[in-house]
This record gives sequence, C-alpha cells and structure tokens, in this order.
Amino acid sequence: MPPTLASLVHHSALKLTVRAGEEHLDAPVRWAHASELTDPVPYMEGGELLMITALKLDAEDPEAMRRYVKRLAAAGVVGLGFAVGVHYKDIPEALVEAAADEGLPLLEVPRRTPFLAISKAVSAAIAADQYRAVTAGFAAQRELTKQALSDGPEGLLGALAAQVDGWAALYDASGAVVATAPEWASRRAARLTTDVERLRDRAAPASAVVAGAEDRVELHSIGTGRRPRAALAVGTASTLGTAERYALHSAIALLTLTTERNRSLQAAEARVGSAVLRMLLAGEPDHARTAAGELYGALLDAPFRLVVAEVPATTAPSSSTEEGDPFAGLTDAVESAAARAGEALLVVPYGERLVLLVVDGGAGAAACVAYARALEDGRSEAPEQGAGEETSLLLGLSAPAGPIAAATAYKQADQALSIARRRGRAMVEHEDLAAGSVLPLLADDAVRAFADGLLRALFEHDATGRGDLIASLRAWLSRHGQWDAAAADLGVHRHTLRYRMRRVEEILGRSLDDPDVRMELWLSLKATSSGTE
Repeated sequence: MPPTLASLVHHSALKLTVRAGEEHLDAPVRWAHASELTDPVPYMEGGELLMITALKLDAEDPEAMRRYVKRLAAAGVVGLGFAVGVHYKDIPEALVEAAADEGLPLLEVPRRTPFLAISKAVSAAIAADQYRAVTAGFAAQRELTKQALSDGPEGLLGALAAQVDGWAALYDASGAVVATAPEWASRRAARLTTDVERLRDRAAPASAVVAGAEDRVELHSIGTGRRPRAALAVGTASTLGTAERYALHSAIALLTLTTERNRSLQAAEARVGSAVLRMLLAGEPDHARTAAGELYGALLDAPFRLVVAEVPATTAPSSSTEEGDPFAGLTDAVESAAARAGEALLVVPYGERLVLLVVDGGAGAAACVAYARALEDGRSEAPEQGAGEETSLLLGLSAPAGPIAAATAYKQADQALSIARRRGRAMVEHEDLAAGSVLPLLADDAVRAFADGLLRALFEHDATGRGDLIASLRAWLSRHGQWDAAAADLGVHRHTLRYRMRRVEEILGRSLDDPDVRMELWLSLKATSSGTE
C-alpha cells in the first residue's frame, strides 16, 4: 500500500511529532511538497503532505490560520508539516487549534530534519509500493495463465476472483452468463445483463463501472472486432488497487487471446459446415454425414429445421466483414442459445443469405423465433428501422426434416421467406402456409394486375348501367352454378341470371363450362375485392 502519515511518523530517521489530527494519520500520502505561498491551493492536486516554515504566514493570527487550514483541507491536502526553529521556535498555538478544529494532521518537523529527507522518504515508499504492485501483478499473471491453460475460462475466473478479493463473471456475445467465480456470484452477475447489453453496443475495447449498494462492479468487453465476443465483470468492495488492476488487465488479455483463437477454430468449422450443407442440398446425405463427423453428426441424427435469412432488397447488404455483417445479431443469439443447451448448430453464409440448421424443437430454433419477434416489435439488437420501413432481416423456417429431405427443406424455407418478403413479416414458418389460406397470397401485385385485366371488360360494361354482371358472376360462382339459389341471392329470375351469364361469356370470350375459367374468375374476383377492402 502507499505511504501514510502514520508510516512517516513511525519513520525513525525523520523524528516527526504529531501535534493535531491524530485520528487521520491513516491517510495515504501521494507526494510531499514544500511551499511558502500564503495560498498554495492552486498548485495542489490532493493527497499531498504540505511542508512549511511559515515564512510568509502570520501563524499567530487565529482567524488567518483558520482560513488557511480550511482551504488546505478543502483542496485535499492530507497533512501539514511545520518546521520549528526556523521562523518560529515552536508551532504557534493558533495553527495547532485551527488544525485540530479542522481535523487536519499537523506534524512537527525538527530543525535537524530537512524537508528533502521527508520528500525522499515519501518517494522511496511510493516506489517500493509500485514495485510490490508490479511484482504482485506478474505473479498474478503467471497464476492466471496457469489456470487458464489447465482449467480454461472457469479456472481463470476463479484465480481472478481470488486476486481481487471479490467475484468475477464471464458473459457470452448475447449477454448471457457463461461462468462465475465463486458460484454464489451467479445471481449478482445475472442482474447485470442489461448493463452488459449496453456495453455490447459499443466498439471494443469498452468498459463501464456499475456502483451498487453491495459492491462496485467493473465491466469490460472482450474481443478485437467492432462487436465484442464476450464481456467480463469483476465485483469488489472498493476500487481496485494497482496489483488488482494488473491482474484484471492480464485476465482481459488472456480471455481476448482465447476468444480470438476460438474464432479461428470457428472459421475452420464454418468451412466444414459449408461443405456439409452443400452436400445435403445436392442430395448426398451419406457424404454429408461423413464430412460432418463429430462436429455436426449429432445434428444430422435428429430431425432438424432449416432457416434461410436474408436482408430485404430495400436494405443494401453490408460487406461480409464482421464490422458490417447484417446477420451478426441473429448468429450471436442462436449460437449462444444452442451453446447453453449443448445443441449442435450449423450456420453457413450462402451467397447473400444465411442458412442455419437447428435442432427441431431445440433452443436454437426457439432463438430464431424469438429474434424474429423482437425484430417485429422493434426490440431487436439488429440495425434500427424507422416507422413504416421493412424489417431489417427476413427469415423463412422449414418443416422438420432429415438429411435425405434437406433439399426439400431448403425449398420450404425459401417459399416461407418469399411469403415473409411479400407480407413484410420478419419470419414465416412453412407449416403456417399449409395451415392457413391461399387467399392472402392474392395480395401480390402481379395477381391483382391479372385480375384487373381479366375483369376489366365486365367492370366497364357495368359502369354503363346496362346490367350487373360482376355481382351476378360472383353470386353464380359462390353457389357452384346453381341457378335458382344464385338468382334468389340476387333477387332476380333465373332466366335473367342465365342471360347475364351468356353476356359474361360473350364479353370475355370464355366458356363458363370450363372449370379452369371458373377458378380464374373466382380468384380474380377475390383479388379485386381484397384490393378494395
């Protein structure tokens, strides 16, 4: 620890005597400085032992001494050393009383003790403290490195918590707690998730301090890219000292190295994953399983879902680098969820798309759905979107499939993605398409254009007031060609309805006996009515 007033008083060579402020001798001394200015405060930084001979002070004036001492205390001066036998034989009582009233330690410096000796003692003590801190820091670094190599991040956290006499926690890219030391710190670490998420939005390296009633927590991002790969939290009872700071910085460096090494391994795994996916889509499941090995074999042994993600056409795709990866948020969320659940996961860039194979009903699939919902709700960590704009990411989710049906699953996901694009949805599941209705698909502009062209002549005929062919056609089709029922719906005679249907055939040049014609007319009527609703 740094030198204190008490350690200077106990220094046998200095022969200092305490005259006031005995209760504050434990204050650390940052430096010792001599000044005979009547107001040295502008030149103080705080933490100094100020040494004077009262050359320019009226040290016997009680009021002047009260003002003088009060200003020194307010400036953070931790003690006042008064040399006797120079201008005053003894310390004036006015100064002693002022120092006692203010609680400022007042040390009597004998004539045979030069101020330089005190300055040297303080300097030597500070140097010794720094040396001890550096030595302890190197020892901590060795211990942290040893634990990191033998027990991984968990061992490193345990060693770090012991070094700082507190607790430590590691978070993944999504802000979820990965490990803590000691174990009781897991609840405390979980309460900091929001603070970790805010830190994640800042480019690495970034740090923040969270002061609570129970401790003081420092948060540090881990990684070298724009998006942090992890975060480290360290909680202590008070501000970290120099040795503890060395230990913390060593832990950050080691975790960064581990993270970057993992990124290299992940890049190699991604290349294997890309080969596995292309074999699956090419209809070669046996070759894909051989290439998958232990990395992705478990994923191919169970039903999986295939997810296709893309950036909307209205949003220009960013570069494929980490700094501009539009899929980074989705990837982080799904990888973190799968890792916590111990699930296999395949994430492969596929042209301008991202393809994911996730365990059916697993945490990875749930993370995709949750991410899409957050996008639609405007709560996602993905790029911001303004009111009325398309979602910043589109996802299509296939039905459950196996290796043999991977190509079919990709088509299903692609179809679902197409519907998501049309409807402005963040995600559409293929199973929802089969369970729903085909009518919402008629909202497509091309379908409406076809319907308008097919029915235009009938609308123009009705506009002249010479009949109501559109309403008659709709009623007849809705009644499956039953003349009496359709005529009753319209409130006309069935012969009138028959005449109108002949007029429809004449105007359109098509026969209503053809089921394809009836289907096209019915869908066209639905498309035009949905466009006016």
